[in-house]
Amino acid sequence: MNIFSGNSLWQLVCQADSISKIVLLILFLMSVLCWTVFIGKLALLCIKERQFKKINKKVEMAKNITDLIEITTREQVSTPHYFIFKNILFLKEIMHGNLNQQITDNEWELLERNIENSVETILLHNEEYLTLLSSSAAVAPLLGLFGTVWGLVHSFMRISETQVADITTIAPGIAEALITTLAGLIIAIPALIMFNYLHTKTRSLEHSLILLADRVIFIMHQLRER
Repeated sequence: MNIFSGNSLWQLVCQADSISKIVLLILFLMSVLCWTVFIGKLALLCIKERQFKKINKKVEMAKNITDLIEITTREQVSTPHYFIFKNILFLKEIMHGNLNQQITDNEWELLERNIENSVETILLHNEEYLTLLSSSAAVAPLLGLFGTVWGLVHSFMRISETQVADITTIAPGIAEALITTLAGLIIAIPALIMFNYLHTKTRSLEHSLILLADRVIFIMHQLRER
């Protein structure tokens, strides 16, 4: 005789106690949040990746600061466009709008610091919400384990109340308890894969950003050699 005949996964969830249902609800919300973050971040990073490839090709062809200014006026607003524009604007501020004069050592130091801060700001923005995925990958199995332990305690309490300990009595309760562990793993494994994939994407963008920053510094360095 199959003791689980007529039982489905949903029926086991419905039979679970209130604490187990709360844990399952939290895990479900975590899953929705993880997939939302992953899809949104993936789309955004793919767009930025195309933008950096396009801008980097044009910046490689740039010979002087005038070429950089021309790139910012022709290109649509994007992350690499913002990076170049922000640093050119800062350069104009410290040189009082005259880009034909030689830049001093103090002004150059300020410019380098501003470029570094711009890089850090963009990198932090690219890594936004990634901690949510890594945290979910770590917390989901623990929540599932908590639900399982609670379910087992609840199951053994029912056994003590009924004074019956045969397999037909124990098995359904244990199955209900293990559902939370299953749910935790179903959420944790994809969340870990999502985090690693997006982390690789952000590292690739970081490389593109550093290449852009190095080229911008090289072009702006001409102002020191006048």
